[in-house]
Amino acid sequence: MKRRRFPLTFYNPTTFVGAAIALLSFGLILFLIMIELLTADPKPYMGIITFIILPSFLILGLILIALGIFRTHRRRLKGLLKEKPMPVIDLNDHRHRRAFAIFSFGTILLLIFSAFGSFKAYEYTETDDFCGILCHTVMEPEFTAYLDSPHSRVGCVQCHIGTGADWFVKSKISGAYQVYSVLFNKYSRPIPTPIHDLRPAQETCEQCHRPTHFFNEKRVNFAYYLSDERNTKSSLSMLLKTGGGNTELGPSEGIHWHMNIANTILYAAADTFNQVIPWVKLIAEDGTETIYIDSFAVTPESKGILKDFNLKKINPLSLSRMDCIDCHNRPSHIFHQPDKMINLQMALGRIDETLPFIKSIAVQTLEFPYTSKQTGIDSIKTFVENFYNINYPGIAEKKREEIAAAISEIQKIYNRNYFPYMDVSWKKYPDNIGHTYSAGCFRCHAGNHISEDGKKISSDCNICHTIISQELNGMEKQVSLKGLDFIHPVDFGAKPIEQNCVNCHAKGKRKL
Repeated sequence: MKRRRFPLTFYNPTTFVGAAIALLSFGLILFLIMIELLTADPKPYMGIITFIILPSFLILGLILIALGIFRTHRRRLKGLLKEKPMPVIDLNDHRHRRAFAIFSFGTILLLIFSAFGSFKAYEYTETDDFCGILCHTVMEPEFTAYLDSPHSRVGCVQCHIGTGADWFVKSKISGAYQVYSVLFNKYSRPIPTPIHDLRPAQETCEQCHRPTHFFNEKRVNFAYYLSDERNTKSSLSMLLKTGGGNTELGPSEGIHWHMNIANTILYAAADTFNQVIPWVKLIAEDGTETIYIDSFAVTPESKGILKDFNLKKINPLSLSRMDCIDCHNRPSHIFHQPDKMINLQMALGRIDETLPFIKSIAVQTLEFPYTSKQTGIDSIKTFVENFYNINYPGIAEKKREEIAAAISEIQKIYNRNYFPYMDVSWKKYPDNIGHTYSAGCFRCHAGNHISEDGKKISSDCNICHTIISQELNGMEKQVSLKGLDFIHPVDFGAKPIEQNCVNCHAKGKRKL
């Protein structure tokens, strides 16, 4: 009798099938790990196959092995085990030959098609459609914004996962609940941000953007229209100081000073949206540390979100290091403010600025809380047409085409930036670039953060930008390369520098 290498209970069809699945899975895992180690550009979703799908089959194979052994052992104890536990294939029997040939050919064909299908499935997981369309209802707002963003040619997985197994595993562990919430309709509306499980921006953004090479200024022009009958226009031109990174070319100051590798900025946020920052630490190049505390946070008047925030007991593990994403927090998923977009379309001539109150009614129609997107699009047309038919019948008749063009542009803005079923609009997602529609820069640069020795985080507007020209209705255009003081188009009884823009411009926004 031939000597067996394993106990008799190992010899059964279930155990053999399980062993085949486990060995094949283990071999493929080793093969894919070697590919990832040797390739110069590993694919982010390679980890799905290597560390999730194949291990699942490996575990299934091991379970089948154990199940077959247990079942055979019980049958042996009951005296039901046959002398030949495995099927006998006799190729001298034409029926056995035919069955064996069909089974072998079918197995080979199945393996070929499975390999091809797996590869095509893997390719699909690399696409943006997989991320944005597969979960259509949940991700449509973010996907729509992404397609209209400066990063629309950068794949979703390049930022949200990146290469390498470590961050892939972290992202998938954190995303396990997301899969459950989508399948069982348990997801939040809107999707909460910021996402705390993304890898540091230096490992993603700085693959293309290098702060050490940011220098000089960038000129930007703005046009503003008031919400009065004449849509009173004003304009402003400024130099944005985008430098601050490269000290080798001489003294360099500007916005990207925060990202100079010689500076380390740590902060503690008092809210989950990182909009309230009462504690900041600066570690200079020479190792000197300076801690700034928001003076408002330690006054008796401090209420609300700061009342439970202990400035004396900062947990080092809760600190965040400032990087690109703290300001560019919506780099590819920007939902634009209505007055900003209406200003732009009017300045470009796509909305006729001579239509009475067009700025006002456009913003009103965009901001109305519609129950569905289609209801919003239909209501915008009805509201604007009725407004001019009732209040300006002559203009409604004379400028029918201009009104229709304005309606079309307003509907485009709504379609791009408002998603009622997900409760998504600009109000739900603060954009930290600037300080007009959210706290942004003023989270730290409001003039309230003071160190023990009296140093203050500057609130001087000119450290980030210089206004070189401004023109208001009825006033002569002012120009100065040395910088102008900003004049607000509406006199509200105080200097603009003494006010926080967001108090008026973000009225009705979600309270943080």
